[in-house]
Amino acid sequence: MRARFKIKYLRKKAFRAKAKYHTMRMPRKVKIKVSVVAFLAIAVLAAGSLFGDMAREDSLLEKVAGHARSEAYLGMLKSAAPSVFYEKMDKSGMEYLLEWVLKAVPVYGYVTDEQEYTTQSESLISYETIISREAKDENYVDETTGEVVTSGESTPQLPKEETLLAEEPESTPQEETAGGQPDGSSFVPNQTPVVTYAKEKLNDFDYLIQNFYVVDRTTTINSSQLNAADLLGRSMKLTHGADAPQILIYHTHSQERYADSAPGDAATSIVGVGEYLTKLLGSYGFHVLHHTGEYDVDTRDDAYSRAGPVIEQILKDNPSIEIVIDLHRDGVAEGTHLVTDVQGKQTASIMFFNGLSRTTANGDISYLPNPYIQDNLAFSLQMQIAAQEYYPGFSRMIYLKGYRYNMHYCPKSLLVEVGAQTNTVQEAMNAMEPLADVLAKVISP
Repeated sequence: MRARFKIKYLRKKAFRAKAKYHTMRMPRKVKIKVSVVAFLAIAVLAAGSLFGDMAREDSLLEKVAGHARSEAYLGMLKSAAPSVFYEKMDKSGMEYLLEWVLKAVPVYGYVTDEQEYTTQSESLISYETIISREAKDENYVDETTGEVVTSGESTPQLPKEETLLAEEPESTPQEETAGGQPDGSSFVPNQTPVVTYAKEKLNDFDYLIQNFYVVDRTTTINSSQLNAADLLGRSMKLTHGADAPQILIYHTHSQERYADSAPGDAATSIVGVGEYLTKLLGSYGFHVLHHTGEYDVDTRDDAYSRAGPVIEQILKDNPSIEIVIDLHRDGVAEGTHLVTDVQGKQTASIMFFNGLSRTTANGDISYLPNPYIQDNLAFSLQMQIAAQEYYPGFSRMIYLKGYRYNMHYCPKSLLVEVGAQTNTVQEAMNAMEPLADVLAKVISP
């Protein structure tokens, strides 16, 4: 027994002597390199722990720190006890140590995970395709087949229960105004809101989005962009008098007609509805230009791109214009009738429509920029709230979609859908009366 212990002791002593001998023979440069690598390893571990403490509220930093720690610990364990992992070490100890130290550097961890934080910000489809899709994006009726061509999402009425979410004022009288209406109109503008909306409710993003908007699946919006305090704080008031044009009305889709429109008679189409709105706004004292150019006679494709340069030139020739309104008519299933009662009249419902120049699939469309998106959103929201306060049920929920719709030429731009092909011309004409009054309430100085 003593002999066996003595043999083990001698072997252990010989091993230590051999290790000491090899250490003494190690070149000075190698000793320095090992020392530097060891120092780096310790520094990386310390940095990993420090970053972990700093990264409690920063997910990216926490990810980097965690990656550094895990790589360093694993590398150290592999170097110290490779047999634990049952792997063959083809590299020298120095090469392996350098490799895992480099892997443990936080920058490396960030680079390997960077793809997770990269988002595509530009559409991959061509400009021409985008423009064509934009032209077909709204629901419409194919004049040759009579079929409704939908944009992929329905555009519902404002829920009837919406008025229950508002606060009733103490009284709701209707008073006549000094401003005269066109001859034959019995419409009397409401001077006092029928319902009112509390600011604290409007500042709640969930309440706002659920009660005032329909967001199409093709686009996205967040609380920073749809911020009621910001949007309602932007002034939509006109800044100069009616000695020069103030408002432009036009029609990207001039061929849109109603259930009883007379074939070939523009006066019974959306253009005729625009002419009546022009007349009504004139009675409020506004100076309005009505452009009746046609951009969708043969096809709706590229209607926005064809109308764009003309609208741009009109604005250039008339720099006093502050408000641009593109008047449309929606397309719905034949069994749908977008109508409400306003002062005893059957009135087509209206809908404000906004483009966000951003699609869910491709992100921001960089070649369809609109520097006025926030102003456009502010205008439609102020119009929507005024419409619902003074004429509850008259306007449908604001529709948000992915493209631009020529709303980038003017900060105060509106795209308004007036009823649908199932409405009568008279119902559409009736809708212009409360619309003109709501507009006057929002833009009058």
